[in-house]
Amino acid sequence: MNNKTITRPSAALALLPIFAMLIFLVIGYGVYSLPIESLLLASAIVASGVAKKLGHSWDDIQNAIVERLAQALPAIFILVLVGGLIGSWMIGGTIPMLVYYGLKIVSPEYVVVTAFLVTSFISLCTGTSWGAAGTIGVALMGIATSMDANLAAVAGAVVSGAYFGDKMSPLSDSTNLASLVAGTSLYEHIQHMLWTTVPAFLVTIIVFLFASNSEVATDTLQNVDPIVDNIDELFTLNLFLLLPPVVILFGAVCKFPTIPLMVLAILVAIVNAVTFQEFELITALTSTLHGFNASMFENVGLGEITVLSDVLSLINRGGMSSMMGVVLLVFCAFSFAGALALTGGLTILISFLATSIKGTTSLIGATVVTTFTVVCTTSDGKLALLIPSELFRDTYKRMQLDAKNLSRTLEDAGTVIEPLIPWTSAGVFMTAALGIPTLDYLPWAVQNYTAVVFAMLCAMTGIGISKTHS
Repeated sequence: MNNKTITRPSAALALLPIFAMLIFLVIGYGVYSLPIESLLLASAIVASGVAKKLGHSWDDIQNAIVERLAQALPAIFILVLVGGLIGSWMIGGTIPMLVYYGLKIVSPEYVVVTAFLVTSFISLCTGTSWGAAGTIGVALMGIATSMDANLAAVAGAVVSGAYFGDKMSPLSDSTNLASLVAGTSLYEHIQHMLWTTVPAFLVTIIVFLFASNSEVATDTLQNVDPIVDNIDELFTLNLFLLLPPVVILFGAVCKFPTIPLMVLAILVAIVNAVTFQEFELITALTSTLHGFNASMFENVGLGEITVLSDVLSLINRGGMSSMMGVVLLVFCAFSFAGALALTGGLTILISFLATSIKGTTSLIGATVVTTFTVVCTTSDGKLALLIPSELFRDTYKRMQLDAKNLSRTLEDAGTVIEPLIPWTSAGVFMTAALGIPTLDYLPWAVQNYTAVVFAMLCAMTGIGISKTHS
């Protein structure tokens, strides 16, 4: 029998992997622009070395990593299916049709604020940020590309809107989970979030309105008509092409399982490609697996039509294989998270934060920092709700603060912050779906980070802080 002795780490040793990751990312990525994947692997090596020094075997480390990856598999499947969704919706004509009518309806001057409001509405109705960004968000990026708009700003607007709805919708998994783990009711939780989310919403609209540029919009109008005409030449547009997004949105409202729903939407899009766009089945499947390419038009007798460069940049994308780089990033991130779990560094850091609590401001501040730390180190948005709630729930009770203050802070610092971290599942999903790096759209995801500012303002002023009367 193999009896292993696991040594209790010193604080410095336990925190070493976390500080190593921060140094690698700040210097390696921020200064030298090294690939995030390699930096996360280096961080995982440091964490594994610490775990080994504490007495854990390689099998322990490997099993911890495998356990984390197993938890991430549903998200990985969804990421791969998003690539298939984009490829099939492209060849089926769904995305070109949404872009076609979007260019006719949306004013170039207000494309950023429009993207925010439309995505907010879709996400609020469905309760899914990924569904909103992966459907209407992709179309909005196509519209923005055709208008020569600021793509980073539009991507930030889509992310802002997607997570506004995800946060405020009673259909959202994260909203339900936050209220559950904090010990408050769902609708009290949503109502209490209005104190931080509505001001953030208004600030976001103001920023996006000021971000509009009428001079660029005027020049862009001259380029829209040729793009619209070119799309009309290449694709047969009709109402049946809206069936794939209708399937996704209706299924999200009815809370159907995500993965089967996405597969169904892909199959409907493939049927559209064969039926209405007259592509062969093998071509439609190739587009789903490897992405759409304008050369595929030659198979349906449209090879003589010149495809404009702006339209090429819109349609040449998608495919499940395009997500393999994103999947690699997820593997690297969760390799670090798995090894880190054995070192105890996260526990020590959170315990230190808990001892510094003196009042309402420091309590909410500690909750924010803890939630943010858990998101960054575990790449798991659900853990970012669970761990801080377990740690601070009794403290909120002891200080006579209602549990909905805790649930709101968890959402302000966890749910909406996750897509702003490049190596989290949400971060890599948004980058993959919208085609814009996380750190490029981050400054424009105003709704996401301003809520934290208002959370701290509420804590410091006492406005919007609910107390118990026991």
